[in-house]
Amino acid sequence: MGQGAGGVSAMQSAGFAMEHSYTAAFGDLPWQSTGPGARQKQAALANRQLRLLELTPALVHPDWCVRGHAGYVLEGRLELRFRTGVVQCDAGEGFLIPGGEEHAHIPRALSDRVTLFVVDGE
Repeated sequence: MGQGAGGVSAMQSAGFAMEHSYTAAFGDLPWQSTGPGARQKQAALANRQLRLLELTPALVHPDWCVRGHAGYVLEGRLELRFRTGVVQCDAGEGFLIPGGEEHAHIPRALSDRVTLFVVDGE
């Protein structure tokens, strides 16, 4: 269920007490720089990190990432370089990368801007 006027969910306005947060209001969150060519909006929900991530060609990822991610490309073209090859994802495509050295990867923006929705954790 979505948020109603004043950020109150339909369940809260009906008198139900919400023990957990089920939504992330990315529009209310500030952009945080994660280095040259990358910025994000981040929210923690249910032992996971939800991120709205924006990458540009200025991003130079210094290390192989071994964390697992699930994501969806909202805008642009993304390259994911693995030790065994390269995968490209265009706007409208999703990806699922298991965690671990076997799936180590480095992201790169192939367009002027890539906007992603990414879920990290478990």
